[in-house]
Amino acid sequence: MTNQPKFAPKKTGVLVLADGTAFYGQGFGAIGENIGEVCFNTAITGYQEILTDPSYNNQIIAFTAPHIGNVGTNDEDEEANSTPAKSGAIGMICRALPTVPSNWRSTLDLPNWLLKRGIVGLAGIDTRAITHLIREKGMQHGAIAHSPDGKFDIAALAQKAKEWSGLEGLDLAKKVSTDKEYDFAESAWHWNEGVKDLANPKYHVVLMDFGAKANILRDLGEIGAKVSVVSADASFDDIMALKPDGVMLSNGPGDPAATGEYAVVTIKKLVDAGVPIFGICLGHQMLGLALGGKTIKMKQGHHGANHPVKDLQSGKVEIVSMNHGFAVDGDSLPENVVATHVSLFDGSNCGISTIGGKVFSVQYHPEASPGPKDSFYLFKQFAKNMDLHKANV
Repeated sequence: MTNQPKFAPKKTGVLVLADGTAFYGQGFGAIGENIGEVCFNTAITGYQEILTDPSYNNQIIAFTAPHIGNVGTNDEDEEANSTPAKSGAIGMICRALPTVPSNWRSTLDLPNWLLKRGIVGLAGIDTRAITHLIREKGMQHGAIAHSPDGKFDIAALAQKAKEWSGLEGLDLAKKVSTDKEYDFAESAWHWNEGVKDLANPKYHVVLMDFGAKANILRDLGEIGAKVSVVSADASFDDIMALKPDGVMLSNGPGDPAATGEYAVVTIKKLVDAGVPIFGICLGHQMLGLALGGKTIKMKQGHHGANHPVKDLQSGKVEIVSMNHGFAVDGDSLPENVVATHVSLFDGSNCGISTIGGKVFSVQYHPEASPGPKDSFYLFKQFAKNMDLHKANV
């Protein structure tokens, strides 16, 4: 005899961790299985932007907000700018099955959008239990699977999760970076206007694409910058040939130490050449390495849109969006590097600058606008640095 009610939905999806722990639920989106690192995200809104963020490559996201998918999806909220087919999360977990979308901007419901992108969805899961497990034991290797017949080889899935290499030592930037150089000149999205082409740009920024979010490029447009996007492994000579007023080091996935094996040399040369530099997320970690610091793997990482960060220079507290599993080791920074921001959750480093401020970076995502404009001053500071640079060239 079972106490399971007759109307209980069929278990067509499962998350299996490397230790064999299995969470059964209802599968939706893509059919099949994906292997990666399981993390949780505390954002209440913005699931499409999160799922398309290239920084989440090879990751399965458990959303702590109970209702995911109720506003559907649309083409304007995509964040994987250059290689959408290769970017973003590989799986998502939520408490309740997505409902029929109710939003005037929606063009496609979440399950069919996931299907198009090859992302496996899993609903009906106790996401609080997964969050607690990650907080206690760290981010887990897992296999997420969806099969309409509800048949799964749990032992085989657990073995695949166990054998997966993990993100440490893994260079994913080349996987999600642009395949060829291109120019971008658009403003940010505005109410009742959408996105507009940028007329008469004031600055020329070269962006090293480690997995750039589209909104970084648009916020550069907001300060009047035309952007030339180059690959993660672009050389110093490649970048300088474009005569940039400044260089942006973008966000991206994977282990910064692995990506740094080829990118740090270029960044060091850019610093030595006196070019204004602004780094975000992985770009922050790459700059930290180039300036002589070290990076470390975090236990559960920071993933959400409600993280408090303190600006150590002004004393202001910003509410920011974060998505990273690695961090710059604040204790490893040399004397000529200033720590500018710190997480008020755990005290980890969230910003650095060279003395004088011509080169700076932050661990969080100012372009994600959770504040909503708490952090846009960073783009304005980048513009001021470029003005000074242009005046002295």
